[in-house]
Amino acid sequence: MKDDKYAPHNEDGSDEDLNALRERIDDLDHRIMALISERAECASTVARVKLAESPEAIFYRPEREAQVLKRIMALNPGPLANEEMARLFREIMSACLALEKPLRVAYLGPEGTFTQQAALKHFGDSAICTPLPAIDEVFREVEAGAVNYGVVPVENSTEGIVNHTLDSFMDSSLRICGEVVLRIHHHLLVGENTRRDKVSRIYSHSQSLAQCRKWLDAHYPHAERVAVSSNAEAARRVKSEWHTAAIAGDMAARLYALERLDEKIEDQPDNATRFLIIGNHDVPPSGEDRTSLVAAMRNQPGALHDLIEPFQRHEIDMTRLETRPSRHGAWNYVFFIDFRGHLEDPRVRAALDEVHQRASDVRLLGSYPMGVL
Repeated sequence: MKDDKYAPHNEDGSDEDLNALRERIDDLDHRIMALISERAECASTVARVKLAESPEAIFYRPEREAQVLKRIMALNPGPLANEEMARLFREIMSACLALEKPLRVAYLGPEGTFTQQAALKHFGDSAICTPLPAIDEVFREVEAGAVNYGVVPVENSTEGIVNHTLDSFMDSSLRICGEVVLRIHHHLLVGENTRRDKVSRIYSHSQSLAQCRKWLDAHYPHAERVAVSSNAEAARRVKSEWHTAAIAGDMAARLYALERLDEKIEDQPDNATRFLIIGNHDVPPSGEDRTSLVAAMRNQPGALHDLIEPFQRHEIDMTRLETRPSRHGAWNYVFFIDFRGHLEDPRVRAALDEVHQRASDVRLLGSYPMGVL
């Protein structure tokens, strides 16, 4: 039932109507602020209870946050879209978590990369995010305890797997604690010294150049394409150079105040990149999880069939299988496998018991919530 206090007074959209609506918005803002403050107080109480139980308490619970966001999206009445509503709650949870203990997160930098965008999407703006120049350095910082978590790219829907990330897991004891899937939109960016008809060189990361290959062939076939360490580095270069452009995303465009000559130039409109959250602890089930492992097989006929057959028989949905050269002997390979389900699921345990019997070595990389946002 509508509150008469806020009902419009005139049918012609007069100032009285606007004033009444503004009063209603002010009242709603006050109530929202009170509820957020109450939630923050509750989060602070949770922190005190956890610390009383253990000085080494884990404050960030990926499975709990995934459950909250999924519930918010299921209950959302509109008119805001589900993802927009979940993003608002993501920031509320991020701010409340910072009251308990601010998260320190390392990501593949520099500033302005898609990996930074993924880190903010997953942890919110209240996390303390630090850029690092290489994937293996992100792994080292998390292993050393200098940061709580790391964010690294693992696969792109157009260009495939990021080998450096897979290889880093082969020498690491870290666990996968979560994932982020980010829609990737590339823009052609220039500084104030460059005109559209004068672009003779285009900088970007090699993967981004590959993801925009057809568009570049059609629009800038004679421009030199130069691969650099990141899209953000490409944007930094063209900020002060003449007759150059960069392929990068929204964050880099804002960071370096560049003009967009063309937007969304990626060849595949559904272009997306998956990022992994790496940490030092296991994650309990969230209800919709993914598990990753790496397995080494003996070099014999039918080895791959022996590895994947238990998953098929136990009706486990395998979502990715990648092969990488082993570091223990020429022409030996290891297999990286992703599948739906959690290590605590009975069917998963049964399948993995058989895999352990058939493989020469199996290392579980972790079970974690599937990406919500």
